[in-house]
Amino acid sequence: MKNVRMTAEGPIGRITLARPDKKNALDRVTADELAEALFALSESPVNVVALDADGPDFCAGADLAALEAMLDAPRQAQIEDAKALGHVYHTIRRMEKPVVALVKGRAYAGGAGLASACDIVLAHEDARFAYPEITIGFVPAMVMTMLRRSVGEKHAFDLVSTGRILKAEEARSIGLVSRVFADKEFDQLSQSVLRQLADTPPSAMSATKTLFYKLDTLSFIDAISAGIIANADARATPAFREGVKRFTSRNKDAK
Repeated sequence: MKNVRMTAEGPIGRITLARPDKKNALDRVTADELAEALFALSESPVNVVALDADGPDFCAGADLAALEAMLDAPRQAQIEDAKALGHVYHTIRRMEKPVVALVKGRAYAGGAGLASACDIVLAHEDARFAYPEITIGFVPAMVMTMLRRSVGEKHAFDLVSTGRILKAEEARSIGLVSRVFADKEFDQLSQSVLRQLADTPPSAMSATKTLFYKLDTLSFIDAISAGIIANADARATPAFREGVKRFTSRNKDAK
């Protein structure tokens, strides 16, 4: 891999965008390498995956030089190129392990989409988010799928129709970001969140994430029914049985 770096430290896997000279812009190679790294970590023993970036910016969006080189390419080639990034978004959603974006600096356009495709977004206090595609005649086509689910219609349309820039705290206030950490605490607190997720029983995490996103496709009644099955299945796992026994044992000891 030349644009992405993948590492693992115990139960925590990490994927790092490694094109700081290009503000970690997304091209076909980067998208393919992201998908490859995500798949590799999904099959590995790690329990959580962090997604971060080299340099001062998380990701400036699509590589416009790469898009310019494709201006005269046939439509099918354009579709295949777009599919590569769509595959990344889909892979994150389909993975049974949580994926956490660690965002410093700018996360614009496809970069904002990449962050919001993750299950949790931890933002540095100086992080900035924007969907400026419309200002160059482009459409924030795939990223709207995640954006609408994160912030709702009114906020989402405001962002994609104006391209305005959000500071980290405003992004958190509308639901685009999970938590915002101050500069001095960012690395420490982000690592603490990753460790907490890594220490969660994998069977419970997998079932929780799978059902969480499955609810998008279900009616209320069907969602409750799916929850009943997931509830019953969880009761049969060793992690649940051990957890219940630990809890009840502590309560007995406290009396």
